Amino acid sequence: MRKPPTLQRLFLTGLLTLLPLWLTWVVAKFVFVLLSDTSRPITGPLLARLATDYPHIAGWLAQPWVQTVIALAATLLVILLSGVMAHRVFGQRLLRWVESLIGRIPFASTIYGSARQLLDILQTKPDGTQRVVLIDFPHKEMKSIGFVTRVLREQGTGRELAAVYVPTTPNPTSGYLEIVPVEKITPTDWTVDQAMSFIISGGAVSPESIPFTPPAQQRPDTH
Repeated sequence: MRKPPTLQRLFLTGLLTLLPLWLTWVVAKFVFVLLSDTSRPITGPLLARLATDYPHIAGWLAQPWVQTVIALAATLLVILLSGVMAHRVFGQRLLRWVESLIGRIPFASTIYGSARQLLDILQTKPDGTQRVVLIDFPHKEMKSIGFVTRVLREQGTGRELAAVYVPTTPNPTSGYLEIVPVEKITPTDWTVDQAMSFIISGGAVSPESIPFTPPAQQRPDTH
């Protein structure tokens, strides 16, 4: 006769069952709040105006969840319209005009230019090295997954150095910037999408095998 599961086993089973749901909630909540807060300065005054013009729905519009849903819908609509316009000649011209306008603002031009270059870099494959790599971080016995954003050269020696962005789990929008000798990085054949899935899932979504030792440190096959 099978023994009933112990309290410890039930706790671990429940924890492993809820952990993926919790990670999904954390990421979804972050995106949800970020998108809704983007349009809230615009939708807030509009909703207040509607509540004044139509008092019979004022109580309904005052509900926090209603304001959040409307702000989220407005943000998603703007994103979709931006995608449509980006494929049109008029939209491309408008985007170039906005970029030139931002370029005249010292601090804003730095932020926008850096973000634009980072997104463009992640969508293309670099020359001389893979985009998704592993580096020794936080020490040489551990690896962290990162994205090569640029290859530099050391002054004096000319040694190649890679600028590697190391995102955090489960929120990849924050992370660390490491400068690593190219011979110290471990290249992978992962795409950016595969790496993002690995990071957001906390390593749960991953291939069966992964490289760990840099090619320069691998021992030659003696057989």
